[in-house]
Amino acid sequence: MDDAAAIEQKTTTPLSQAELDALTDQLIEKLKTVYDPEIPVDIYELGLIYKVDVSDDKDIAIEMTLTAPGCPVAGEMPGWVQDAVQSIPDVRNVTVELVFDPPWDPSRMSDEAKLQLNMF
Repeated sequence: MDDAAAIEQKTTTPLSQAELDALTDQLIEKLKTVYDPEIPVDIYELGLIYKVDVSDDKDIAIEMTLTAPGCPVAGEMPGWVQDAVQSIPDVRNVTVELVFDPPWDPSRMSDEAKLQLNMF
């Protein structure tokens, strides 16, 4: 018997659009539970989440930034995001990467965040 034939191939079923939509709603809900401690608005509405990739195996990869590179919680906030997202049922692995390009600026905030901060 060939050694290559003995290795079992793992097949992954692609997520349906309904599954992806439901998972997206859960992701947003969980991301909205994480707040920048210096600004009373959640990181999703602040526009700190730049990218979220979801694999068919429900591995989640998140790219996020901070309002400033010298943010005092820079070492902690990715862990808060990872813990929040990891609590979604059936999510396997969550990785969170801090990126600073492009730099964050207030134009990335949602209208809801701008209202909360009286920035209109």
